Amino acid sequence: MPGSKEIRMKIRSVQNTRKITKAMEMVAASKMRKAQERMRAARPYGDKIRNIAAHLAHANPEYKHPFVVKRPQLKGVGIIVVTSDKGLCGGLNTNVLRMALARMKEWETGGAQLRVTAIGNKGYGFVQRIGANVASHLVGIGDTPHLDRLIGPVKVQLDAYSKGEIDELYICYTRFVNTMSQEPVLERLLPLPADRLKEDATTGAAWDYIYEPDPKVVLDQLLVRYVEHLIYQSVAENIASEQSARMVAMKAASDNAGEVIDQLTLIYNKARQAAITKELAEIVGGAAAV
Repeated sequence: MPGSKEIRMKIRSVQNTRKITKAMEMVAASKMRKAQERMRAARPYGDKIRNIAAHLAHANPEYKHPFVVKRPQLKGVGIIVVTSDKGLCGGLNTNVLRMALARMKEWETGGAQLRVTAIGNKGYGFVQRIGANVASHLVGIGDTPHLDRLIGPVKVQLDAYSKGEIDELYICYTRFVNTMSQEPVLERLLPLPADRLKEDATTGAAWDYIYEPDPKVVLDQLLVRYVEHLIYQSVAENIASEQSARMVAMKAASDNAGEVIDQLTLIYNKARQAAITKELAEIVGGAAAV
């Protein structure tokens, strides 16, 4: 059994660790609330632009945007992997990277060429380790996503799709369900799925528009902004999921540290009691000998 001094040092070390995890839990809880508010604030814009894009997609204009046209053959695939810049958030990054890697292997088995965009330091390090073709990356996102920083890496993939270098574009991120639950998802961005471009079910009227200056300019701007918003919303959801997962992980670490302290305290009391009993026995034995 270790000595009393060693046990006291272990107890003090675990107590210091618990202070850190408790502080990180409180910080993550504060950031999680702000991330949730930011995520919800972006939804009305996404709903409105989705409705407009759906109306234009069903209006049958004389110009058909490439983002809504399905390619006959899958020769190249682009994937945007969204992870966090920091760790200590449970299995958040592991789950999303596992899902992305499984799909990447399926595409490579089918003979498709892959182009990867990594958003987040953890994902960037992972795709580098597996030797993937990294087309662009973005690290150091922080707690607040900024669209002007996301546009650069994303535009690389959009340009590759427009040039025909890739035939489909996917995004893999962690969707925020609630504080205790986050799920990794893989969604197709391009060509835009039919379920994303749904007409408003409350109106059955046919939509028609007058385009100024012409349909090509309007659709080019609108659908690019729509895809950028989808990516922004995915990054915002991933940040909210990251803070929630970190809060839960730090709370579990603090609880475990408390249990370890209780166990070490019990061991320390037993060791001290044994030492006192030994000293008393020695005193009694010495007195009997005299």
